[in-house]
Amino acid sequence: MEAFFKEYPFRCVLSLKPLIDYLNTSTTEPGCVKSCMNEDLLGMLKTVPELSGPIEDMKILEGHRDVVQRLMSLVFSPLNWDTEAIAAMVPVSTDPIFASPPFQRLFLNEEGNFIGRMNLDDESFNRGRAIRAYLFILEKFYGIHEHLEYPVIYIVPDPTTGLDRHYKINFDFRFVEARAVNEPKALSEEERVLIRENLTEPEKLKEILPPEDFELHGFTVFQAMDVTESEIISALERDLIEQENIVSSDGFQRIQDKLRILFRRPDLVAGLDAIKEDQVLQLSSGCEMSHCCIFTDSRHIPLSEFEGTFYHKALHGHEVIRIPDVHKECSNDHCEPKPAEKELLQAGIRSVMVAPLYFQETCIGILHLGSPTPGDLGPMDALVMSQIQPLFSMAIKRALDDLDNQIQGIIKERCTAVHPAVEWRFRKAAFYHLENLRLGQHSEMEPIVFKDVYPLYGVSDIRGSAFERNRSIQKDLSEHLNLARNVILSANESKSLLILRELAGRIDGHLKRIQAGLGTGDELTVVKFLREEVESVFPHLKGFGLKTIRAMETYESEMDPHVGTVYGLRKDFEESVSILNERLTTYLDQEEEKVQGILPHYFERHRTDGVDYLIYMGASLLEEGEFAEFYLKNIRLWQIKVACGMAWHTEQLKSTLKVPLDTAHLVLVQDAPLAIRFRFDEKRFDVDGAYDVRQEIIKSRLDKAVIKGGGERLTQPEKIAIVYSRPEEEREIRHHIDFLRTEGYLTGEVERLDLEELPGVQGLKSIRVGVDMTSQALSERVSQITEQSA
Repeated sequence: MEAFFKEYPFRCVLSLKPLIDYLNTSTTEPGCVKSCMNEDLLGMLKTVPELSGPIEDMKILEGHRDVVQRLMSLVFSPLNWDTEAIAAMVPVSTDPIFASPPFQRLFLNEEGNFIGRMNLDDESFNRGRAIRAYLFILEKFYGIHEHLEYPVIYIVPDPTTGLDRHYKINFDFRFVEARAVNEPKALSEEERVLIRENLTEPEKLKEILPPEDFELHGFTVFQAMDVTESEIISALERDLIEQENIVSSDGFQRIQDKLRILFRRPDLVAGLDAIKEDQVLQLSSGCEMSHCCIFTDSRHIPLSEFEGTFYHKALHGHEVIRIPDVHKECSNDHCEPKPAEKELLQAGIRSVMVAPLYFQETCIGILHLGSPTPGDLGPMDALVMSQIQPLFSMAIKRALDDLDNQIQGIIKERCTAVHPAVEWRFRKAAFYHLENLRLGQHSEMEPIVFKDVYPLYGVSDIRGSAFERNRSIQKDLSEHLNLARNVILSANESKSLLILRELAGRIDGHLKRIQAGLGTGDELTVVKFLREEVESVFPHLKGFGLKTIRAMETYESEMDPHVGTVYGLRKDFEESVSILNERLTTYLDQEEEKVQGILPHYFERHRTDGVDYLIYMGASLLEEGEFAEFYLKNIRLWQIKVACGMAWHTEQLKSTLKVPLDTAHLVLVQDAPLAIRFRFDEKRFDVDGAYDVRQEIIKSRLDKAVIKGGGERLTQPEKIAIVYSRPEEEREIRHHIDFLRTEGYLTGEVERLDLEELPGVQGLKSIRVGVDMTSQALSERVSQITEQSA
């Protein structure tokens, strides 16, 4: 196939006869307004009969130029001759015979040969020409009509700027006709089907209709239409789909070249900036970049550096901004040019256009174009700029999304889940880590430390949960052992065997030990004994009488199918704990969501037998760094109020639980700030520094706190204990308690208590106060929270 299309297979002959035949036809048509002029031209043509036949020698046209021009004026309007790029060619070829001045200037060199390049290679172009020839032949001789659209774009340098211009070539084949060298062969129905199936495969058509049997006579009309703008915009769209083109200097250089063509300015300088949080990721092939970031060959600049410049103005509007002369603009401000403006002037840029790039009403970047000539970029250029804004907006959006995905990937890999309040800090650390990796540098995530943050801790613990759990285990195991004992004793009554009496004795031994008190590992030991040594003999006892069979049936019916042991009391207890925990965590999460909206803070909670939570607050945790002690006091007051709600929920739920449960509530107050550090190995926050470890020690040992001198546990059901160590903290706590008493949350005597020293902790004190379980304020608050969450 390749060899077949190296040269065009059809003979093409220049002929003016199709046009002359058209002229004869139009002259004889009644009512033709040009009939007199056409008759005069026909008279002239009779004197030069060589123009009516095949024209092999182009000198014939030169010798009768006046007549040819008159004839061609029927095809090419004289009004468009000096303005449109139009020409006549040898049929289905690129050999010009008659061309307008614009066509010659754009497409032909001094020798009359085509310059520039097509959007098709030679083989594809020849293939299209061959398909076109066969369509002429099939239509004329075989009545097969098909339409072919084979777009040809010619790219030529602009004579003025030297930049590429794109022209679509429209072909007019009205004056081309197919001729048979010999009598055309008749086609069988099978050949007709084969031709229709292979219209785009001229090498197969050649086997049925050899090209040498036909010729093409006449001429083809070419009309070139400037489609540079639409072609370049389409090319930009294709380029911008590839993210690498906007994140590398080579890729952006290609984009800049297309923008120069689009705006017809060979010295145009383009720049593209992406906005990421408080930084501008600047990419510009017009300026030499000395720094690199996540966008290869780009640099990042604080957004604050653009304050007061026309860039800043663009960021806060949707319109394209034009600066006719940067030098005058800066001079009019009567102040020192900003760094961004200085850079333009140093690069020789005088005229600038700036287009903000938006996605869903958020400015995510800037496209700016510059020219060294003052006043060069005008209103019409701004219109063109507005057409390409959406293309660059989507390109920036895809690049930023890809960057976010990479950052999130690093965060998930190195840090697992991160609380939303501090995610901004992890994003920044991941950003710089990714930047260093892109530069080929060894990199680890930078330390993430928040200094001067205030810890807040609270716990609502299920009172006596360990005792209740042990009690339920003890009773379930005892029940299981008794069921097994009944089976063995029943079997022994039927057939007295020493081995059965021994097994019953071992069961009794386990029962005595369990009833005396549950020890570590007793649960696993008993269950293993029953499964391996008792249940293993059941199959051998089926013939030991009806009483034994019924005892085994009772045994099996009492077993929990999921755990294979008696699990009734334990199941009731665990269900009750689960229901209570769910109620408490739901309430806490709802309340915390509201206070999170007031001031972002770090929050984590843990759910065991009850709920405990930890909060860190401080300026360093906030991306904007705006923090006031007022918010700290507010959340401490909130802690006590939430503890009241936890106690109220417990009381409301207690009567519905299979195992009634109580909760005890504690709040720890520490007025001294500390530093926390994220431990990448453990994927969690921890206090940073030996002194600050005291907070962790207190938290871990508070559940064992007792009142000094009496041994009474600090935390009690229906009360809230607030632990502190400094007088200033006590004063604040009393203010909060007084307020909540007036609000109807707290009631009864306010107890001031000293605590026994804990290992490694001295000097702790506490205030304890009761919760008003009949409080209308609590009831209304809970209802309000429930309605809002629903």
